[in-house]
Order: sequence, then structure tokens, then C-alpha cells
Amino acid sequence: MAGSSERSQRGGHTGISIEDVAAAAGVSTATVSRAVRGLPKVSPVTRQKILEVAASLGYVASSSASGLATGRTRTIGILAPFVSRWFFSKAIEGADRELYARNYNLSLYNLGGHGGNRVRLFDKTMVYKQIDALLVLCMALSHEELEHLHKIEIPLIVVGGHVEECSYIGIDDYAAASVAVQHLVDLGHRDIALVHGDNQTDLNFDVPRVRILAYHDVMRKAGLDPQPGWEQWGDFTLLSGQDAFRRIWNLPGRKPTAIFCASDEMAMGVIFEAARAGVNVPGELSVIGIDDHDFSEAMGLTTVAQRPDEQAELATKMLLDELDGHVGAVKSAVARHELILRATTAPPRA
Repeated sequence: MAGSSERSQRGGHTGISIEDVAAAAGVSTATVSRAVRGLPKVSPVTRQKILEVAASLGYVASSSASGLATGRTRTIGILAPFVSRWFFSKAIEGADRELYARNYNLSLYNLGGHGGNRVRLFDKTMVYKQIDALLVLCMALSHEELEHLHKIEIPLIVVGGHVEECSYIGIDDYAAASVAVQHLVDLGHRDIALVHGDNQTDLNFDVPRVRILAYHDVMRKAGLDPQPGWEQWGDFTLLSGQDAFRRIWNLPGRKPTAIFCASDEMAMGVIFEAARAGVNVPGELSVIGIDDHDFSEAMGLTTVAQRPDEQAELATKMLLDELDGHVGAVKSAVARHELILRATTAPPRA
């Protein structure tokens, strides 16, 4: 049975099959499979001959043939609550760079903003070992899910936000948000509003919570009190930023001179809606975000930049190193963030 499965495999993208190598070397496909993966029960002389033949034919071992001999699929799972949003698409891009470089496949599990597939994912996909390791993008995992992952013993790491009992890679969200709010304070703003992310079921709720905490701490240290209604929620999207601006601007009384948005997409929504309302940015209203979205430079958006692609690339490297036998390769790390000054923040009008 194993032999028939191996005969169906084509190496890499070359079109050379494992039976082509076996025929040229005068050995079985099972022997080729073991030789190219450094497995035992192949003599040094035979192994060298097979490797030379494989190299001359341009054969690259396929991931599924590897799984037959090693029990590994050479596939890494990526679990994401969304794939269309900027953070997640950039993270997937970064992970795929590392996977491609090391001849691994990517299996993407997109919850699409709904948690309905989670039971199927954790009860079946990972039980049957369809992946060798799991990269989780900015999601909270339940105690039961974490326990399940520990039982099946696959390496796991989270990108974007702290998760208890897991190694994770991401920016210091408290520090990044503090830098953003402090920038507004340093410009002389005293009336600063907040558009923050909400506690969506599948998103890591620690990220919006920590950014809100940073806003309050910086405001308090500066002796500033936000007005009631100046803290509005969004869901990290442009449309939610537009809605939040309308709610803030339609309040009676004085208006804020600056708005800190917990993502660039929400900041863009604030800027678009401010323009529609005839509010000049940054003349009447300063706006700052977090991310450095692909469109932020074109919009002149002042932001605190992060690189989710670099975070996911590093996380993927750790997972693959762990699979290659480097015990302890998967560990938490803090990614860099940087204040990028552009055209949407300025001192308030006197």
C-alpha cells in the first residue's frame, strides 16, 4: 500500500516522480524514500547512489511521500479569525515566505469571523494529525482547546497578542498605544478621544484591553480626563471608524482635538468621515493609529508601525526549527514598533 501511494507522488515542482528515481537507481521506491530523508536501513553506498541519481534528475521529495516515511505531513496549519483584514493577510504572507523557503506546505483554517468551525477543527483536523504544527493569529484559545493541543503534542505559537500557556510573538501593545497617546499629549492636546477594538469572540481580547488601559494611564499621568462618550468601540475596520467618528462628533458640547485609533483602518475611517463633515485633519482634529497599513503612507497617516509579516515569519521559523529537533526553539518574543510621523497630527489650534 505504501509503495502505491509513493508511486503517485511527484517531487516538488519538477515533474520527476519517486519511481523515476527508483528505476534509474535500480532500487525500490521505499528505498528512495528512506534515502532522500536520511532514514535508517539504507547502506551508505546505496544512499549516495540514490542521492546522486535524484540530483541529476532534479528530484525534490514531496511532502506527502515524506509523511509516509516519517509520520510528518510537512504541513503547518494557520488558524485565523479573518484572512481579508490587513494584519492577518500580512501575517499569512510572512509565514508563507518561511514555509516556501523550507519546502513546507500551508494549511489555512479561516474562521471567517465565526467560531462555528472550531469544534470540527480541534476535534478532527488536529486529532488526525493533518498538520505538524499550528500558528494562531491573534485569537484567544479556550482552556479546553489548549489542553487538546497539548495532548496531541504539536508545536504551537501565537502571533499578535498574549495567550496564557502559549508562546507568542507580537508587539508590546501597551507600549505601542502609550507612544501613540503620548505623542498627542506632547503636541499639546488635552481633549483626546479613543476609538478602540471590541471583544469579538474569535479575536484576542487582550489586545483591545491593553490598548485601552494604555490610553487611560497616559491620560491620567498627564492630568487629563476624557469626556463621557469620547471612548467609542470599533472592530478594527474602516467602516467602524466612520461610525465611531459620527458618534463622537454628534455628541453635544465641546469636541475633541485629537483621536487615538487602535488600528490604522479605523483611523482611515475617522479621517474619511471627518472630511465628509468638513472637519480639517490635522487643522481641527489630529488622528493617529497603530499598524502602518499599506495605505497609511499614501494617506499621510501618523501611526505606530508594526510588521505582522516579520512576526509570523519568525514564529514559523521557530515552529520549523522545533520540528527539526531544536528543543526550545519556540519561545515568546517581543516584536518592534515605531512611531511614524506623517501629516495627520499637529498641535491643537490656539
